[in-house]
Amino acid sequence: MSPSVPDLPAWPYPRWIAHRGAGKLAPENTLAAFRLGASHGYRMFECDVKLSADGVPFLMHDASLQRTTNAKARLASHPAADASAVGGDHQWHTLSQLDAGSWHSRTYAGEPLPTLDAVAAYCIANGHFLNIEIKPTPGTERHTGEAVARQATHLWKDQSVPPLLTSFAVESLQGAMAVAPDLPRGLLLDTLWTGWLETALTLGCTAIVCNQALWDRSSVTQAQSAGFRTLSYTVNDEWAAQRLLNLGTDGIITDRVDLFSPAR
Repeated sequence: MSPSVPDLPAWPYPRWIAHRGAGKLAPENTLAAFRLGASHGYRMFECDVKLSADGVPFLMHDASLQRTTNAKARLASHPAADASAVGGDHQWHTLSQLDAGSWHSRTYAGEPLPTLDAVAAYCIANGHFLNIEIKPTPGTERHTGEAVARQATHLWKDQSVPPLLTSFAVESLQGAMAVAPDLPRGLLLDTLWTGWLETALTLGCTAIVCNQALWDRSSVTQAQSAGFRTLSYTVNDEWAAQRLLNLGTDGIITDRVDLFSPAR
């Protein structure tokens, strides 16, 4: 007989979450993507946040600027600058001038990298929810977790539902817990490594966010029995979404904002 799953604390977030704003339909981690995701009815968004060299939290997934900005062309004329380096090597003034839209399509040419401040203003004004993945530059894990959590606390101080902070980096979640213990946290997992459940408990997490393939009846029951909400990334197929719904998981992060109605 499976162990009984206790009643979990109230969960204020929608089940459907738009990955990086609007998945692949717009340039990821931009306000343009958020607006497009919202046009498809999504009310919660996932994004990745790093720090610039001068400590400004901004949206970026990769460890390099080259895939999603024009940094190679823009910064190549500066001999001392590494055009491939991400925020930790560039101040926000430099990063703010990059084009983060042309790589996707001409429609989005000139779309800038957004700060966390700008994304918070958009979400709060429109009643949207946010999942912030803390994406530290290597070597800055704890500092990035502290800085992002501190800024999130300030930005959402008057809001009833704060953002959900998640990370693969345990040190980042430790930093977030130290400076903002009341902000909800989630441990991101790409494998169920030894001690994953105990680590999430130690970090005071409210959620575990797994590669979708890791969830089965056993792992979902383990997580829910320990008091965690269960979320999945990145779910782009109908059969996969239905499997996760049948398992009773709590959140689905998807690129396919055009396929999945968040009202379902």
